[in-house]
Amino acid sequence: MLLQLHEWGDRDAPALVCLHGVTGHGRRFRRLAEERLAARFHVLAPDLRGHGFSGWEPPWTIHAHLADLVETLAATGVRRADWIGHSFGGRLVLELAALDPPLVERAVLLDPAIQLLPHVGFDMAEDQRHDRVFASLEEAIQARLEGNATTPRQFVVEEASEHLVEGKGGRFRWRYCQSAVVSAYGELCVPPPPPESLGAPTLLVHAEQFGLVRDDQ
Repeated sequence: MLLQLHEWGDRDAPALVCLHGVTGHGRRFRRLAEERLAARFHVLAPDLRGHGFSGWEPPWTIHAHLADLVETLAATGVRRADWIGHSFGGRLVLELAALDPPLVERAVLLDPAIQLLPHVGFDMAEDQRHDRVFASLEEAIQARLEGNATTPRQFVVEEASEHLVEGKGGRFRWRYCQSAVVSAYGELCVPPPPPESLGAPTLLVHAEQFGLVRDDQ
């Protein structure tokens, strides 16, 4: 599947691919790209399968996500890139490095979901099975702020303007496929590639408040 791409910077500059996490979308990297990266890199941030404006159809496996990324980058002429991966996106970078090592020049892994414990993956998947609809934009914004107390309100307002869609009956929901998200948490319980498969220079950034990287990983 060819993915929806969000791009910043000069297309002749070195490629930097940014991968979002579960329930996210590529434009979450807009501020980082515009303020920090676009002067040096051609930044490409796809909406992963089941998210944003990319196709939502299954399969929603890690293998399918990797195939989507390889196909999309090949269509843009990218053969080698630096990578930033957040959460599920970080796991995909690890998988890509094992699948196609020349594609990964360097990597930054932002609290990557390397492997979830089965009970954690189960709880997250069960939580996502509940239908998440909101009566108004403001209700959706407040719900997101309650779950992310340190996030500035303006960031959430921007997120809502780009990632919230009005459905039947004037109800709002975030622009992602619930089935794809539930499947992703199951995939994240599968063991990752062995550490030696990551040959590229890599920076691991561990989240302080909600970390998915365990000490034993």
